[in-house]
Amino acid sequence: MREQSNFFGVERNVLAASLAAFFIGLGEELWKRFLPKYLEALGGGPLVVGLFGTARDFLDAVYQYPGGWISDHIGRRSSFLIFVALSAAGYLVYLLSPSWQVVFVGLALSMAWQSMASPAIFAVIGDALPKTRRAMGFTVLSLVKRVPMIIAPVVGGMFIASMGVLSGVRTALAITIALCVVTVFVVMAVNVRLVTGDPTNIRGVWRSFHWTLKRLLLSDVIIRTCEGMADIFIVLYVTNVIGIGLGQYGILVAIQMTSSILVYIPAAKLADRFGRKPFVIATFLSFALFPIAVVMSSGFYTLVAAFIIGGLREIGEPSRKAMIVDFAEPHLRARSVGLYYLVRSLSITPAALVGGLLWKLAPETPFFVAGTIGLVGTVVFALTVDEQFAS
Repeated sequence: MREQSNFFGVERNVLAASLAAFFIGLGEELWKRFLPKYLEALGGGPLVVGLFGTARDFLDAVYQYPGGWISDHIGRRSSFLIFVALSAAGYLVYLLSPSWQVVFVGLALSMAWQSMASPAIFAVIGDALPKTRRAMGFTVLSLVKRVPMIIAPVVGGMFIASMGVLSGVRTALAITIALCVVTVFVVMAVNVRLVTGDPTNIRGVWRSFHWTLKRLLLSDVIIRTCEGMADIFIVLYVTNVIGIGLGQYGILVAIQMTSSILVYIPAAKLADRFGRKPFVIATFLSFALFPIAVVMSSGFYTLVAAFIIGGLREIGEPSRKAMIVDFAEPHLRARSVGLYYLVRSLSITPAALVGGLLWKLAPETPFFVAGTIGLVGTVVFALTVDEQFAS
């Protein structure tokens, strides 16, 4: 049993944090990918969807550092409890929304788990595992988070197919709120020692960043601009332009997540042993190719191939996340992660809105532009990050 634990990088605190992500993810994935259709059903058009994506990216940015600050100051477990409560309130607002405008209020609350809790989860893995096991630790987290992504979108699509968009999404939201209660009991098992150090403001945290981490951040910003410009419109393109039903779309998402899961463990073991740079390059290249593959598709079976490429975007994600934690000072760990994602998400905030404007030119336009940007980001990482600092 101990050998299995060592292989997978499972430690009690890592497992508890991963299970918390599992339960909330299980609920969110029932409806999350159908939110653009929910906004559409509440009267919002493509520009509203783009504005929603931009607002989501903005909140993802500004919540990251406060989430890390809270985690570093009051501890991982207490911060998790706060973030779960805020997110549950947001899901309730989504459920009761009479119009698309109110959904934006729910977004401001529901992002607490996705954004504020992220630095705390990263920090738990950094706190609990040595450097040589962190990529596998992030792999365990990613695997546990993505199992719901296989099952839940299919179930959510079935809810919508049988009840309609509004009733189907609202039923899924009620289930998510119930799963938040389960998550509260799970996070009570988190118990890691809080490392203290000299008081440091946000400028001091930035100065603590290794130059390699800053180069990784630059390439990551470019890649996530690619993602932000196209991803929120994929469900609209697949259903409205190609003509795939929402039930089939749920199956495509399941295929995408299965592809991710199949590559996680071998990629993480090889990255911890031989170096992380090739796997991060493979991830960035997949980000660039996915939107292009979607618009080149003509039906369900060609979309299967595109969504497999989308799944391969995760092949180097545990390696990239491990690199961030590796370069963080222990007493600044959650704040360093929070600042990294603050800069990244704030930089890409306009991407979804720009995607909405490009959609009005032609639905294919944001996807081709996004793919081009993604290729640039891949080249930037490959040329600027030295292998010796990516191991």
